[in-house]
Amino acid sequence: MRSQFLAIAGSIAISVCIVPKANAQIPFLPNLQLSAPGNSSHDTDNKPISGNIYLDGRKVFEIAGSKANLTERLQLIQEKLDRISQDYLQSPSATLKVKIQTSNGLPVIYVNDQPLMTVTTDDATNQRASSPVEAANQIAQILQEQLQKAKQERQTASLIHNAKVASGIGLTMIVLSLSLYGWQRHLRKRSAQQLSSAATAAPLTTQLRQQQHSNLKEVRRRLFQLTQSVIWGGGTLIILGLFPYTRPIQLGFFIGLQYPLRLVAVTVGTYVAIRFSFALIDRFTSALVISGALLTSETSQRLQLRVSTISVVTKGIVTIAWVVIGILLALVALGIDYIPLLTGASLIGVAVSLASQNLIKDAINGFLIILEDQYALGDVINVGSVGGLVENLNLRITQVRDSEGRLITIPNSEIKTVANLSSRWSRADLNIPVTYSTDVDKALKIIESVGLEMSRDKLWHEQILETPQVLGVDDFGERGLILRVWIKTKPLKQWDVAREYRHRLKVAFDKAGIAMPLHQKAILLNDFQLLQSQLDSKGQNGSAEHSETSA
Repeated sequence: MRSQFLAIAGSIAISVCIVPKANAQIPFLPNLQLSAPGNSSHDTDNKPISGNIYLDGRKVFEIAGSKANLTERLQLIQEKLDRISQDYLQSPSATLKVKIQTSNGLPVIYVNDQPLMTVTTDDATNQRASSPVEAANQIAQILQEQLQKAKQERQTASLIHNAKVASGIGLTMIVLSLSLYGWQRHLRKRSAQQLSSAATAAPLTTQLRQQQHSNLKEVRRRLFQLTQSVIWGGGTLIILGLFPYTRPIQLGFFIGLQYPLRLVAVTVGTYVAIRFSFALIDRFTSALVISGALLTSETSQRLQLRVSTISVVTKGIVTIAWVVIGILLALVALGIDYIPLLTGASLIGVAVSLASQNLIKDAINGFLIILEDQYALGDVINVGSVGGLVENLNLRITQVRDSEGRLITIPNSEIKTVANLSSRWSRADLNIPVTYSTDVDKALKIIESVGLEMSRDKLWHEQILETPQVLGVDDFGERGLILRVWIKTKPLKQWDVAREYRHRLKVAFDKAGIAMPLHQKAILLNDFQLLQSQLDSKGQNGSAEHSETSA
């Protein structure tokens, strides 16, 4: 496990260390000042803002101006510098002369007798210079150095040196990529071995460990993919930045794809954080299950059900939290001021909370259900007129599957009284009818002996927690006597035990000649009614005989 976390940490370190920042001061990348599009959303048209002027894809200096005319001024100065640099760089014998002249009280920079730009007071403020003349001298010196450097980079010796550096970078990329691939295969084999060795543990522990390894595997896979992309993408960008002819491509890549790359980074980071949090939750819950193995069997089984429930609910809460954080980070990456959005969201949240009080009741009642351990995933419950196996439980709803396979969804706020049929232990409550002519003592002994025999059976010994308890004659029914017996079982095993017990008891009753009562009715008359009916019948017969004799 330690090696898995080290692998993840190493992948993150490689991702962070290899990718240079967009505004890093290294010769391979342009000095970009990537301002967010929303930074000036509240600025007025007269407030000065700045922009960059580039040479061979490398930032040379900044200019400033009002929001209304800065774009046009940037484009004009950039076109002039491109034309001047092209004339200077294409001519091997051309000399470089950068000078400053004054026009209308402001310094104007000339390069090889071609006017480049007029330095304004906004430029001086942006350059932190005391006056436009000082700012013009700074810009002229930068231009002198950068144009000379650009011409030197086009020399054959410099190109050959940069080609060697590019070859070294390419070889390093291949070595790092192959090493990372080998490390990934090694971790994959080791993870498979750990899963096979954990297969002998308890079922719930095995399931949690499998989920943990699955989440860690997904995290590693995404991080390895990200690291491979960083290695090849970052290396390619560095190579493009070595040559003056390809450096504009690098600049276009950073300017055009900076925001999509930021969104991709936030999305992948949020996904990895969610899966890594799932792995930590599974590790924590499996540790709880393992610690519960020292408890009694009933407490340990209940702990496992409760741990599963808490794990599912915690994962849902963590997912929502990370998604919210990811959205906020995405807004920051896009340069959007999220404070007003949060204020508006809070107001909307208050309005929604007032309109959806049932959701708040659901969440509160769901939290209490989990906290008080009223029921958990895998329990069989009855809520009002519905019931079944709890398949899903969160802060809002409870979903149960009934005996007909229907999935019933119950809002937690509607759960007032719940009957848990599988909390810690269950009971098979059997009512056994026999005829009134049955020898009751004999029948009770058979019921007790069948229960003892079943509790000692290897197949049912683990399912029956205590010796079956024969309560005796429970009722005088319409069809016969009702004998009652209780059998304490493991959770959710009462129905299996009851079916097997009924089967064995029927066979034992048949051998002993004890019959089950049938649904029948008998009409009994008292002695007076019977004598009166007999006398009436005799009197009618005597009258008939007398009539025949007279005739």
